[in-house]
Amino acid sequence: MRVLIAPAEHAGALSALEAAQAIAEGWRRRAPDDELELVPMADGGPGFVDVLHASLGGELLAVTVRGPYGGQVPGSVLLHGDAAYVESAQACGLRLGPEAERDAERATTYGVGELLLAAVEAGARRVHVGLGGCGSNDGGAGLLAALGAVPEPATALERGAAGLGRLESVDLGAARDRLRAVGLVAATDVDGPLLGLVGTTNVHGAQRGLAADRLLVVDSWLERLAARTDRRLALARGAGAGGGLGFALLLLGAALSPGVDVVCRALGLLERARRADLVLTGEGSFDFSSRSGTVPYGVAAVAAEALRPCVALAGRVLVGAREMRALGIESAYSVSDLVGERAVVDDPAGGLAALAERVARTWSR
Repeated sequence: MRVLIAPAEHAGALSALEAAQAIAEGWRRRAPDDELELVPMADGGPGFVDVLHASLGGELLAVTVRGPYGGQVPGSVLLHGDAAYVESAQACGLRLGPEAERDAERATTYGVGELLLAAVEAGARRVHVGLGGCGSNDGGAGLLAALGAVPEPATALERGAAGLGRLESVDLGAARDRLRAVGLVAATDVDGPLLGLVGTTNVHGAQRGLAADRLLVVDSWLERLAARTDRRLALARGAGAGGGLGFALLLLGAALSPGVDVVCRALGLLERARRADLVLTGEGSFDFSSRSGTVPYGVAAVAAEALRPCVALAGRVLVGAREMRALGIESAYSVSDLVGERAVVDDPAGGLAALAERVARTWSR
């Protein structure tokens, strides 16, 4: 039997590669003769570059860029042929600072622009920018500044969302000129707009550290950026991805695509699924957020196109059978239910391997 193993990371516990390896280890205990293919997955967030490099190869270009609060942080650009892949979370990710010190009003996306510039200067003709896992909420203002956009006053784009409260005008000409010969793809993990009640600030601001009484203020700052650039694009689906990085990239002519779709295409996941008899996916918590744009949803869609069953293995499963099947998952199993809650926290790899061993009893033939 041929099994395709394509999980996402278990955030804070296992990388996508570690999750795939744990599943494979457990599966082999029960079904040592099965042929396993490991394809770690990502949705544009943390691990985007590592996952693609693991499967595609290519050259990793080391870059040092400005972090969310001004200090220098390490990043990397994956070069593969004439394409490049960059990961916004490396420059402005939530994980770059302790939770207690998060300040989404100050966090800038300037370093993401520097990563993009590094890709262009390395000769890339097409650049895919993963937007998930960001801790910034500046509408991509910092990225625009790094690429040469000229604001009034001069530093208004570089000081996070708070700097936008003084913004009078923005000239995007230089930024657009620098990318004129480059195809941009924004690999999004959410499809919400920049502004309003369903915009990036009101939906995701709290997890970035914004207090409830600051949401309207910060949203008004993004409204100011939109009014001085293109408010129509601010309301587009996906403009709110990455704290508004989607909006900034749209201003520069980017096409938006779900990050998991970008990864699926790059890795040829459909062809791999057609060669398999069973597809396994999963993530740390399989819940109501496991919908369009996430790895399980994307992998399940590919499995369905390949006419193969898809099964999810997760740390926790918090949806019922009806919701699960609406997502295209045949069955979902959790470490917490079958192995124990303690394994989710204390030994995530061991717990996932033990779960995979049990699941193989049902699905291997």
